[in-house]
Amino acid sequence: MIFSALSPLLRLPALSALSQQALLKMDAETAHGATIAALRLGMAPEQAQADGAELRTTLCGLELTNPVGMAAGFDKNAEVPRPLARMGFGMVEIGTVTPRPQTGNPKPRLFRLPAAQGVINRMGFNNEGHDAAFARLKGLRVPAALGVNIGANKDSEDFVADYVAGVLKFADLADYLTANVSSPNTPGLRNLQADEALRRLLGELLAARAKAKTRVPVFLKIAPDLDEAALDVIAKVVLSTDLDGLIVSNTTITRDSVAGQDNAEETGGLSGKPLFDLSTRKLAQMRQRVGDLPIIGVGGIHSPQSALAKFEAGANAVQLYSALVYGGLDLLDTIKRGLVSAVRAQGKTNIAQLVGSRTADWADGKASL
Repeated sequence: MIFSALSPLLRLPALSALSQQALLKMDAETAHGATIAALRLGMAPEQAQADGAELRTTLCGLELTNPVGMAAGFDKNAEVPRPLARMGFGMVEIGTVTPRPQTGNPKPRLFRLPAAQGVINRMGFNNEGHDAAFARLKGLRVPAALGVNIGANKDSEDFVADYVAGVLKFADLADYLTANVSSPNTPGLRNLQADEALRRLLGELLAARAKAKTRVPVFLKIAPDLDEAALDVIAKVVLSTDLDGLIVSNTTITRDSVAGQDNAEETGGLSGKPLFDLSTRKLAQMRQRVGDLPIIGVGGIHSPQSALAKFEAGANAVQLYSALVYGGLDLLDTIKRGLVSAVRAQGKTNIAQLVGSRTADWADGKASL
């Protein structure tokens, strides 16, 4: 996915050198490139105040100053993880990166749905490959947890081998790794979520992880379009391994929430606000199946209330991206301040005390914002 609407971003003084009107006239991917360039040149705003103690979080042994991360897709090629961290993200996930560079799917491949605050993309893992990302990350100090999201080349004869290559390449550089088997834009990729394929994938991934110098946490990112039987299978397989956690969820191929809107008929994965209910329900349903296994909640977060709901549904940490298209990067601070207020309002001292407090309601479809 691409940062496709830059006008809200330009409310920030540090990026005012870029003309708002000029960016709005750019192709979305060109505008995204301009944003990455601005961040790379040091034009990003920096977090003004330290995060409150209410947001300190331990995730798979990683100490986070706050549990709000930048999701994969924004910084595909590991160009700006440090500026993103300095903005105040508790974790920054780069990628998806594949072993070999690939251009992705033909353009146009990104579409905004402004009325719904949604985005549809069919990018297709466009990235510069393992070597380019590795070169940028080697020796780089990132003041947040650094995640590397790994995937497979679309023309690979063995998808699993590509994920193994990702583990071997980045295990000693990343704070955590994410195996992305849930993008709808690489044909056949989601098949890796099925029983035997998932067993092979996790078995080989974790065997590769054992060869690294350090035991890097590994997450599995799953789709929101799985039915409960499929969730049962994934939970059973995951709990039979020493996988560290799940990311729930990726984009959806469903269109019920945006039917009839401009661009809703475009193929690809739908993200942003329209994904919130579905992804949060699947998060809660997976929480019921995996006990205390760490889960990062992603999908449709667009406000402090929606971020809080992810924690109440069972997330230990959250990530966002699409909402920044419409809310700007200042949304990060708004969400963090809202979470601190929510913790205090409920008489608690830390966000971890709210995790799973409404899992059953969200899993049964009884909860809403």
